Amino acid sequence: MPPRTALLAEDETDLLLFPPLRACWSPRGQPKEVSLSGRNARRVVFGALNLRTGHRLLLAREHQRAVDYQAFLELVHLRYRGWPVALLQDEDSSHTAGGSVGLAEVLGIQLLWLPKRSPKLNPLDTLWGQAKDVVSANKQYATMEDHVEQFLSHLQSLSPREALSTAGALSEDFWLTSVL
Repeated sequence: MPPRTALLAEDETDLLLFPPLRACWSPRGQPKEVSLSGRNARRVVFGALNLRTGHRLLLAREHQRAVDYQAFLELVHLRYRGWPVALLQDEDSSHTAGGSVGLAEVLGIQLLWLPKRSPKLNPLDTLWGQAKDVVSANKQYATMEDHVEQFLSHLQSLSPREALSTAGALSEDFWLTSVL
């Protein structure tokens, strides 16, 4: 990678209107009541974490299609204009679509592929999980937009160091330590 390259870990996560249920306490013999609406809306949050600075880019979309991923590539290009960018990501079909790979090339974004079936290598996987525990678990929001807004606000409220630490990128055992 050229010097000054922005090394970004990229991933997506689904947010659902129905809350993910986690363990919680209630009196013995009295199950905890969790209110649910009649339908389960969904949004996808695209994210990138700069593994050197902790800066985050986030984009909520209704779907995870190639066109949605390409909108995220445009956001990355806009934010890192003039910088070489390497995007570490999985081989989701929205990433490997011809239009997506072509757009990344046009925008000068180098795509680095994680091995198949290895989500634990992507630091965003941990960041998503921690944020969902805080924002999403055992809670149902009035609207999907409220849920997305709270999720994005929580992630943006983390300091760069907190984001890197939560994602595991500051650990001595982080698998990319030698290139950071």
